[in-house]
Amino acid sequence: MNYFSMYIYFIIFIKIIFILLAITHIYLKIKGETGSDLDETIVYWKERIEFLFVILMALLLIYVFNPRKSHINLLNKEIQILLYLFGFILLITANWDTFLHESKWFKYLQQILGDKQ
Repeated sequence: MNYFSMYIYFIIFIKIIFILLAITHIYLKIKGETGSDLDETIVYWKERIEFLFVILMALLLIYVFNPRKSHINLLNKEIQILLYLFGFILLITANWDTFLHESKWFKYLQQILGDKQ
């Protein structure tokens, strides 16, 4: 096994840890224990694991799509799935409040539809 394959498996391992932490957080939220020490610890590590995943994926993108040396032939099924999931994670974790609530076009749309704020 080469370093690139080990790197891909490490990213997948980090993603599995993130999913387990997210599911645990949702479970604790359903049980009503969102302010507990356990939940705060889980949220703390979930945020750090998510940050680590984003950094690892950014490095993967830089490596695969480097214009000086083409590595497009490295795009196997696992990398395609990782890039697919990475796109969803970026969409889900984007700061939508800034885009929707502070933009001029959204305020204008609210005025047109009759939202009095």
